[in-house]
Amino acid sequence: MSSSLLRFTLDLFSPEALPPAAPGAPKPPKADAAPRKPALVPPAVTAAESDKKVAPDQQNRAQTAPESIATGLLQVPPAQPRTLADACPPVNATHPRANREALLGTLRVGYEFRRGKRRTIGFSVGPDGLTVSAPKWLKLGDVDQALQGKAGWIVKKLQEVRAREEHLSAARIVWQDGAVLPFLGRPVRVVLDPRHRFAGVGAALQLPAENAALTALTADPSDLTDPADLTAPVAAAAPHLLYVGLPHGASAERIRDVVQAWLMRQASCMFTERLQHFAPQLGVQWRTLSLSNAGTRWGSASADGSIRLHWRLVHFRQPVIDYVVVHELSHLRVMNHSPLFWETVRAVVPDYVGLRGELKGETLSRW
Repeated sequence: MSSSLLRFTLDLFSPEALPPAAPGAPKPPKADAAPRKPALVPPAVTAAESDKKVAPDQQNRAQTAPESIATGLLQVPPAQPRTLADACPPVNATHPRANREALLGTLRVGYEFRRGKRRTIGFSVGPDGLTVSAPKWLKLGDVDQALQGKAGWIVKKLQEVRAREEHLSAARIVWQDGAVLPFLGRPVRVVLDPRHRFAGVGAALQLPAENAALTALTADPSDLTDPADLTAPVAAAAPHLLYVGLPHGASAERIRDVVQAWLMRQASCMFTERLQHFAPQLGVQWRTLSLSNAGTRWGSASADGSIRLHWRLVHFRQPVIDYVVVHELSHLRVMNHSPLFWETVRAVVPDYVGLRGELKGETLSRW
């Protein structure tokens, strides 16, 4: 009787009876067996990491992982450091005119490939991406080998171009009332003033009240503001204001065009004055001045005395402008960049190295 009652009690707390197993089927686990822990899914592995060979110590870790799981601890190998290309891939890794591709480390680069009359392979990295120029007779396998040899340099340059493009985008001028732009090395704020037309020149520059002066710049070189007035310590506390004779509802394009016209007039006046100042010191004679809008050159000079200067040089301090003017005038004596040329520049601008670095280091905002 007591044994039957005990048997009945055990049946109440046991799992429901299972149907008989089919012949040959695996036996079900025992009721008192410890429940299995869910399998741990390893973290996602990048394509670059999957290609790497597993080190012996990592193999040992993989073999001992079940023991770690059994104790509730999973020893995960430390994450590998990411390369520059992984952490910050260039925006323009594919050239808009790409006709070939190359895998440089973990970065796939689509580049423009050109052949021409040359003896060596040339690599050029610009805002559009990578351009490779090769001799007509060179095999493609040799080109690929050269690309791998320059992979580090190419990726670095692509990163620098990307950073520069981001800086330019961040510094883009928003053409509206209150826009700020550099003029002769210091910021100038645009003020829309529809009440005046400024004698037909479109704008006038007002120095701070501390200077007790209002200077209207026109196309007449005699009215050109003395750059010393723009950089005087007394004027450092307040911004310079460029009054533009446009209504407050003027479009961004209209504001930009009027300001650009004003800046170009100032550039023409200042460059002419500086050419006349330095030409006698170098013993040369220049004939014509043209304003340039070139994408990569601040100036150029021809043997016939023609000088071209980028109008946006007016954004820089006057010493930087003077260096560029002397640089181009020196070409009227030495039409190359030999040591003699640089000695000619140094004779007039002794600190030209620092000024040249300032010119190269500064990034102007997109216009």
